[in-house]
Amino acid sequence: MIQAITDRRSIRKYKPVKVPRECTEEILEAGMLAPSSKNRQPWKFVVAEGSAREEALAAMERGLAREKLCPLLPESAIFLSDAWHTLSVMKQAPVIIFIANTLGVCLNRPQTVDERVAEICNAQSIGAAVENMTLAATELGLGSLWICNTFFAQRELCEWLDTDGELYGALALGYADEQPAARPRKSRSDAVEWRSK
Repeated sequence: MIQAITDRRSIRKYKPVKVPRECTEEILEAGMLAPSSKNRQPWKFVVAEGSAREEALAAMERGLAREKLCPLLPESAIFLSDAWHTLSVMKQAPVIIFIANTLGVCLNRPQTVDERVAEICNAQSIGAAVENMTLAATELGLGSLWICNTFFAQRELCEWLDTDGELYGALALGYADEQPAARPRKSRSDAVEWRSK
């Protein structure tokens, strides 16, 4: 088994150390090498460092504050405090990579069945890209956190991004300031069902 798969952890504490640009570029390249449905490659990566990172974090904070008063995700309100914690993690990471689905459909627009199937395929493709990126980060000695709590600030972050498509998430990158243990996983008997004739 590839060692990076075993070693990868979701990092929530980062050292205040700059990530070399060549490391970030290598991680982005790993994402772009992911398989994608119909070779659509629906991803766009927006790297936020320095003052641009501060602007993105401010947009996230505005979105979380708005979500409390006028929720986009009312049924997910119980997870809003976790989103605030995610923002505190993002503030530590020197690099935030925002991932947009360039073929994405606006969250609140009804979809045809074909559009829904395409959306699922594109989501799987983007998931493969982000997984490649987390593994590349691990191999380069960096920590990462795959972030979906950006959906709570979807409007504000999409406005800040000002790019085609729909924001699908973010990836925090930096040098880990913690060494978390592996989290429990389902057993094979719970996760795998063999069928043969």
